Amino acid sequence: MKTLAIIGYSGSGKTTLLCAIVPLLREAGLRVAAIKATHHDVRWDEPGKDSWRLQQAGAEPTLLVGPERWYLSRPAAPEDWQAMLATLQPVPDLVLSEGNRDWPIPRLLVHRAALGRDLRWRAGEEVLAVASDTPLKIGVPCLDLNDPPAIARFLLHWYGE
Repeated sequence: MKTLAIIGYSGSGKTTLLCAIVPLLREAGLRVAAIKATHHDVRWDEPGKDSWRLQQAGAEPTLLVGPERWYLSRPAAPEDWQAMLATLQPVPDLVLSEGNRDWPIPRLLVHRAALGRDLRWRAGEEVLAVASDTPLKIGVPCLDLNDPPAIARFLLHWYGE
C-alpha cells in the first residue's frame, strides 16, 4: 500500500482533483482509498442516539450499520497515522489523504494562483509534484491542475516505481 497526501489551501481544488482522478486510477486497476482530514470535530451520530451512548459507555470501536453503509468510529489519535491506515480493509493499493500535513508521506501540492498564496511547501517534505493552474518553475514536476488524466498518469507511474 502506498500513501500520498494531497496538500493545498482551502479553495485550491484538492477535493475536485481527487474526485476527478480516483475513477481514473480505479479504471487502471488500483484499489483506491481516500482519507479526508478536517479541523472540525466530525460526528456521524448525534448525542443521545444509541451509537453515541455506546461510545460514551466506553465501547471502542463502535460500528453503526445501516441498510447501505456502515461507519466505524474510534477516538482520534492523529499522531498514530499508521494505526489509522491499518484499519483500512480490504487493504487498498493507494491511499489518497486530503490534508494530514503532519504525516511523513509523499505529497502532491495543489496550487491555485488566484488565491494569491505561496506554495504550501515546508522544508524537508517529500513533494512529488505540484498541480497548478499556472506554470511554475520549481524543483519538481509542475502538472496542469486542469488536466486530471495527466495527473492520474503521473501518479500511476509513481505508483509503479
